[in-house]
Amino acid sequence: MPYINIRVTDEAVTTDQKRQLIEGATQLVVDILHKNPKTTHVVIDEVPIENWGVDGKQYTGTKKQQS
Repeated sequence: MPYINIRVTDEAVTTDQKRQLIEGATQLVVDILHKNPKTTHVVIDEVPIENWGVDGKQYTGTKKQQS
């Protein structure tokens, strides 16, 4: 029973994009690991951007610098 956990920042990820992520991740384990899609679980966690860091910096500050 594969379990896939996807974490993204909470920046306007649409329901359709989440659906595509779930479908795509499921298909990936079907194609590569030959797993049954009926027993493959995908969970998407949305993390507030102030709780995300990259390059030793809080992502909210990094993102503002990129704008």
